[in-house]
Amino acid sequence: MFLNTKFDARFAVPIKTREIHNHHMDSTRWNGFQFRDGDIVVATWAKSGTTWTQQIVSQLIFNGAEGVNVPVLSPWVDMRIVPQEAIDALEEQTHRRFLKTHLPVDALVFSPKAKYIYVARDGRDAAWSAYNHFVKAKDDIYDALNTTPGLVGPTIHRPTGTAHDYYRDWFDGDGAPLWSFWENIRTWWQIRHLPNVKLVHFNELKRDLVGSIREIAAFLDIEIDEATFPAILEHCSFDYMKAHAELSAPLGGAPWEGGASTFINKGTNGRWQGILSEAEVTEYEARAVRELGYHCAHWLKTGEGL
Repeated sequence: MFLNTKFDARFAVPIKTREIHNHHMDSTRWNGFQFRDGDIVVATWAKSGTTWTQQIVSQLIFNGAEGVNVPVLSPWVDMRIVPQEAIDALEEQTHRRFLKTHLPVDALVFSPKAKYIYVARDGRDAAWSAYNHFVKAKDDIYDALNTTPGLVGPTIHRPTGTAHDYYRDWFDGDGAPLWSFWENIRTWWQIRHLPNVKLVHFNELKRDLVGSIREIAAFLDIEIDEATFPAILEHCSFDYMKAHAELSAPLGGAPWEGGASTFINKGTNGRWQGILSEAEVTEYEARAVRELGYHCAHWLKTGEGL
């Protein structure tokens, strides 16, 4: 049930043991990355609060500034269609750097110089959000994912069924057509004790954004300027991000029908309720315990008990 993660005894941090390649990912892009002291890595499975957390981190770094173009400053390093030039440009950044990954721990180069924020969300909510993300993606993004040289494995295509159909494929295929959901959660949960790792839950961001921002700032050793904290809080609200979605969505939202506001969709949970049958709910929750153990499964469902 649990991975036997290897550790480097000098630093007590995980050691990379494999590469992952698919229509989205090329994990080798981390292999030569030159970390700096204080680098920040925001990690998730997908559609679990990545962009929201990047926004929070950006606002803490830039002290509540307007107009921070998060996707440009904080690229998804292992996204294989992101131009290498965008990754190389990180060398020119003079501010504290913050990056994005969707890799499980054992496929990621893990550095003791960096701080890692892992954001999780109930799998049913993540799957519903992924359906919206992919059903509204334009042909251009599918063409890029499927025709850019270096593709390993099957191609990816727009969902043709309902959100419920997508969920069934996601559940039966363990995150399909993306990457393993349970494995991703499990590997990050296993290293939650490390001093440079912080686990954050989507539910907690929604329940207590003020407290969550302050906790993230403390973890990152960023002293909040109370004079600008109201601006930080406003800029991290869902309404603000929706209204300024072109500064949050990759490529300004161009790859999605309806633009950036489609990428920043609803930010709501529980859309699966009343659609999944009682048997499907039981099936999901039993599998979560089987895959993750009771403690992790409870945290993943509720955001409580970390």
